[in-house]
Amino acid sequence: MAHQVVIAEEHYEFKAETRKNLFILLIVGVGLFVLGVILAVTVDSHHEEGQGGHTSLNTNGLVASAQQHATAAEEHANESHGVEKAPWIKRIITSLWMNNVFFAGLGIIGLFFVAIQYAAQAGWSVGVKRVALAMGTWIPIAGILMLALWVFTNHDIFHWTHDYLYGDKLDNGAPNPDYDAIITKKGPFFFWPLEGGTFPIFFIFRMVLFFGVWYWFFIMIRKNMMAEDLEPTTSFWHKNVVLSTVFLIFFGISSSIAAWDWVMSIDTHWFSTMFGWYVFASWWVSGLAVITLIVVYLKGAGYLKIVNSNHLHDLGKFMFAFSIFWTYIWFSQFLLIYYAHIPEETIYFFERMKTSPYSWIFYLNLILNFVLPFLLLMTRDAKRQMSMLKLVCPIIIVGHWFDFFNMVTPGVMRQNGGLGFMEIGIAFIFIAVFLLVVLTNLAKLPLFGKNDPMLQESLHHHI
Repeated sequence: MAHQVVIAEEHYEFKAETRKNLFILLIVGVGLFVLGVILAVTVDSHHEEGQGGHTSLNTNGLVASAQQHATAAEEHANESHGVEKAPWIKRIITSLWMNNVFFAGLGIIGLFFVAIQYAAQAGWSVGVKRVALAMGTWIPIAGILMLALWVFTNHDIFHWTHDYLYGDKLDNGAPNPDYDAIITKKGPFFFWPLEGGTFPIFFIFRMVLFFGVWYWFFIMIRKNMMAEDLEPTTSFWHKNVVLSTVFLIFFGISSSIAAWDWVMSIDTHWFSTMFGWYVFASWWVSGLAVITLIVVYLKGAGYLKIVNSNHLHDLGKFMFAFSIFWTYIWFSQFLLIYYAHIPEETIYFFERMKTSPYSWIFYLNLILNFVLPFLLLMTRDAKRQMSMLKLVCPIIIVGHWFDFFNMVTPGVMRQNGGLGFMEIGIAFIFIAVFLLVVLTNLAKLPLFGKNDPMLQESLHHHI
């Protein structure tokens, strides 16, 4: 029988210095955003003057253009149905949506990680579960942001929201020049039970349902963990096993549909049967990197004494394995489309491989998300060293941020896409606010459950 080790509770103190640093990051983000807007407005104005009022490419430093690939029908629609927003405004909208989807995924993955541990009845992860749980506090914030962004920006992000695409006849009986047969056939997925081009009640229902159910599971699992701290019984642990199992079933369905809704439907004519898995893989490995990075910094600050190199090794193995898994999904999707060579499918990769800034990001993705994690985490020692994990985790997080940038931006921005101070500033703002929320909530509970029935197994974990 294993020797019972008595461990005192640990509480994270969100120190004023850490909070100050995050507010500095927030201010820097706001400053970069303002600078990016000023530069983008200036460049857009110059291009309008130089091209007779036609808005074209906007560049500032890191920014470049994306190749124009809009169909003749889209071009006609832009001319016939109101004035397009200035490219710099659409860049703000696009970056807000992309960042919110990315960080929403981090919050959801925090809860997913906790659920996996309970459903698998894993013992090693007692010391890191509550770090992941704290990430789940971002779920309601992401949900509110997403709903608000959709209400105010839906026509700019999602082409399928335009009512003129539906119906092959105009009111006077004449043919509708903007009619899109493909989008019309997909209309029920967004608008059911209403007609295409009206209010996408089915789309909004799914958004509200997913965030609502995810947050409900988060509240219930967190409630049981808090109760377990006060009452030394296994009943709350068993309740979480059941809750987590049900959540994972719901998550398996909802995460794929969310990927179709929030990302794939931006390129409405294009589709991939692997896209749900692809977005999940990107979310999952990014979330693992965030969990690991927070754990490592807590260890460096003297917290989480129950976490040792064996636990870090497990986190490192997860990142190593799922970086390869992401690459497998990426390559499988790419190879099937490349081999079939169907124009309606290949355009998705063509615009990302052949045009800047998407082209260099397309190839950088493979380096940041596969080559470097694979090489740096290959050895046993590398997975157990805090210094190496501090290097690899930011690489993975930044790499998958670029991955989401290339999933979202080309479909919205077309020839006006860019990566500059504006986009970097918005990313810094999201990072700062996300960490403020997560660390504030991390400080509200003990860093691990002293009454967790798996605590002793975790303390004696060795690989």
